[in-house]
Amino acid sequence: MTMLYPSREPRPLGQSGLSVFPIAWGMWRFADDDVTQAQQRVESALDAGITLLDTADIYGCDTPGGFGSAETLLGRVLAQAPALRDRMILATKGGIRPGIPYNSGAPYLADAIDASLARLQTERIDLYQIHRRDFLTHPQEVAAALTKMVEAGKVRAIGVSNYGIHELDALQRFLDLPIVSTQPEFSALHTAPLYDGTLDQAMARDLAVLAWSPLGGGRLAKPLHPAAILMGEQAALYDVDATAAALSWIMVHPARPIPIVGSQSPARIARSVDALKVGWTREQWYAVLEASLGERLP
Repeated sequence: MTMLYPSREPRPLGQSGLSVFPIAWGMWRFADDDVTQAQQRVESALDAGITLLDTADIYGCDTPGGFGSAETLLGRVLAQAPALRDRMILATKGGIRPGIPYNSGAPYLADAIDASLARLQTERIDLYQIHRRDFLTHPQEVAAALTKMVEAGKVRAIGVSNYGIHELDALQRFLDLPIVSTQPEFSALHTAPLYDGTLDQAMARDLAVLAWSPLGGGRLAKPLHPAAILMGEQAALYDVDATAAALSWIMVHPARPIPIVGSQSPARIARSVDALKVGWTREQWYAVLEASLGERLP
């Protein structure tokens, strides 16, 4: 019986020349006035082997710190412990602003990257991503803004988040640089990337897939959905928790998605690497997909 396991090998970040651990840590709930505790969370991810840390300028906008506060907190951590910067691949995003809601115009992005660099207290972002498509900005203008960031040494590589396949193609048409990553929502409860071409495009274009909300908003950690029940059963076979099985389920796809874990608990962050222990037969994997869809596959 053939078993599918997530690869433990570092995964290429597209054509950037960078490689990252197969699991990433997301900072959309990274909020605290205690820099020491914040540093412990960062170190728990790095100590577990995780190298890609993903944030955004809008993260924290629903906390007392407001817009930019997640980046600011990470910047305070890096100022307190500068050696941590060399251990991470730092990713952030721009293009969403409460009340607009989207802006990818060149003047806006030029200001946004400078503001992110200042908040993060770093000289360069490893991966800068357009957070969501701005329908009122021509992709040629977006491409020019991203190119300037890279040429100025402010950004090492560029990616997109929540882009459709045609939107990504349109942006790449005006870029001489490669888009190295795409960041869709993907989990056993949100399987659209399997069908809408996102994962197929990633394999065809050599894009890294950074999967956000890989636990279905936490629902896959609770046995309240048929797919979550199967996750629990699979986890029990490997003596891990259901979250590890849920991460593993998306990781064995041949596009090799990199799940972005959002937990703010150091212990749970450390346990996320248990996903590498969980194997799947084709029958088991497809049973989860059928449970998610609520119907048998044809």
